[in-house]
Amino acid sequence: MPTRIKLTADGRFELVEDPFTTVTDDWAIPKGDVIISLTRFQAEGDRLLSEGRKVGVKLESSEEVEALAYDLPRIAVVALNFPKFGDGRAFTNARLLRDRYGYAGEVRAVGDVLRELAGQMARCGFDAFEPADGSSAEAWARAVHRFRHVYQRAADARPPAYVERGE
Repeated sequence: MPTRIKLTADGRFELVEDPFTTVTDDWAIPKGDVIISLTRFQAEGDRLLSEGRKVGVKLESSEEVEALAYDLPRIAVVALNFPKFGDGRAFTNARLLRDRYGYAGEVRAVGDVLRELAGQMARCGFDAFEPADGSSAEAWARAVHRFRHVYQRAADARPPAYVERGE
């Protein structure tokens, strides 16, 4: 089984097995839990969910998270694709999932996912990562906690520096 880095409820990073199979649009759907494209979810999602399996949806950076708003309570994973490290639209989608839609499932970063962005990803609401550079869970933990202070509120609920100072 493939692995991913998962942020646990107590703030640790662990390398864990991935129970999901990511399926492209031209593949047959295998047994078990799957992550499929938004297009395929809109066509086959109800059937897959009615079979009792967990279903995840992979959103490309050009796709709007609003398309999933109605179905979010039924979706186990939203995988947000970074087609290249400089494309930040997945950060916005993660923040929308957590803050606007109250999504409590797994928000996974896939694609060109670099450790240098780990801190910002965790702050925006990502809690699972498929790093492109083969980084370890320990390296991700160090990257996320590299900076002691933050300067604005985010999905991770860390208090900004001005709150820590008591202003």
